[in-house]
Amino acid sequence: MRNFSSHPVMQHLSRSRRDFLRDGAGLVLGSTVLPSRLLARSVVPQKDRKVIVITFGGGARDQETFAPEGQENIPNLMKELIPQSSFFTQVVNRGILGHYVATASLATGVYETINNFASLPPESPTVFEYFRKDLRRPASDAWVVAPSNGFNRIGESSHRSYGMGQGARVILPKHLLTAATKGSPDYEHLLRDNYETPFFAPEVAGNEVVLEQLREILKLSVNDFKEHALTLSSPDELSVYIVRQLMKQVAPSLLWITMHDIDIAHAGAFSLYIDGIQRTDRLCLDVWKAIQDEPEYAGKTTLFILPDFGRDSDQDSAGNGFQHHRTGDVASRTTWMMALGPGIREGVVHDRRIDSTDLVPTIGAMMGFSAALSQGRPVSELL
Repeated sequence: MRNFSSHPVMQHLSRSRRDFLRDGAGLVLGSTVLPSRLLARSVVPQKDRKVIVITFGGGARDQETFAPEGQENIPNLMKELIPQSSFFTQVVNRGILGHYVATASLATGVYETINNFASLPPESPTVFEYFRKDLRRPASDAWVVAPSNGFNRIGESSHRSYGMGQGARVILPKHLLTAATKGSPDYEHLLRDNYETPFFAPEVAGNEVVLEQLREILKLSVNDFKEHALTLSSPDELSVYIVRQLMKQVAPSLLWITMHDIDIAHAGAFSLYIDGIQRTDRLCLDVWKAIQDEPEYAGKTTLFILPDFGRDSDQDSAGNGFQHHRTGDVASRTTWMMALGPGIREGVVHDRRIDSTDLVPTIGAMMGFSAALSQGRPVSELL
C-alpha cells in the first residue's frame, strides 16, 4: 500500500478535525500547557483496570460528523464524550477495508489478510489471547459482542501458540434472537445480517454463546429476551442491551463491542446512513453511562471508541461517496480515536499520526500484558 503519511488530504483531515473540535467542543492541542482540569486523573493499578472497546463500525465521513454541518448528528460525542477524552485526529488504516477483516486487524494489531466473507479466525493472536495467556485470566474475563454472524470467529486466532480455547467468548445477539424467535417477521428489523452482501450467510461456529446460555450467563429468560427485543429499533440497540446485561452479570475486564448500524449506507439511502450515525452516537454515550453506573467498572475503566475505517470521498470518481468504501483512498483510510477514563487527559487533541494497529499494544501496556506479535506500538500519550 502507498505511504499516505504526508498526503495533503490526510493533513487536511487532521487539521479540520482539530479545528472543528477546538471550536465545537472546546478542546486544546496536546502540546499545549494544560489547565488543571485537563491533567491526568489517578492511575488505576493494572490488576484492577478494565478496558472496553467500541468500534464505530461502518465508518462515517467528516462531513456527516465532525464538520460544522455534521456535528448535529453526533451531539453526544461532541458535548459529552469528546470533552472528557484524549482525541486522536489521524488514525490510519493500511489494511483491507472490509468490516470483518478490518475489525480483526484492530483486534490483533496486525493487518490481517483473511477473506472478509469467509468464516475464518484471524491468523495472528488477538488482544483477548494475549490478555488471557499473559495474565492467566479465565474465559469469563474476555468477551466480544458482535453484530453479524460473519464475526463469530473473531474471539480467537488460528495461531499455533494461541488459538482454540484461549480467546474471548463471542455473543452474536442476532444469532441468539434468530434462534429464540425462529426468524419471526416481527423481528425482521433486528435480524438483517449483512448490509454489504445481503445474501451472505456464513456457517456459525466458534466460541459463540448459544441460546441455552442466556439464562446461565446473562440471567435472561428467552421470553424476556424476545419481549425486550420488540422495544428496540436496530441491531446495535440489541447489542448494547446484551452488553449491559454482560457488564452487570459477568463484569469482564476486557469487553469489545462492534457497532454496525451505520453500514446501512450500502443500501444507498442517505437518511438511513444519518440515522445510523445518530444512533451510534447515542449508544456510545449509553455505554459510557453504564460504565459509570456499574460498581465493577466505575473509576477503573478505559473506554476506546474508533471506526474500523471511513467511507469514500465524493470527489473520488472510482467510489460511491457515502455509500461504500471501495477505493482505498485517503478519506477511507484516515479515521480517529478517542480514549476516556482514569489516567487519560481530558479535552486534548493529538494531531500526530498513529496506526490502527497501535490499539492492541496500547491496551497491553495499560493492562500489563505483551502484544508480542503486533505490528503496532503503544500510544505514549495514553500511558
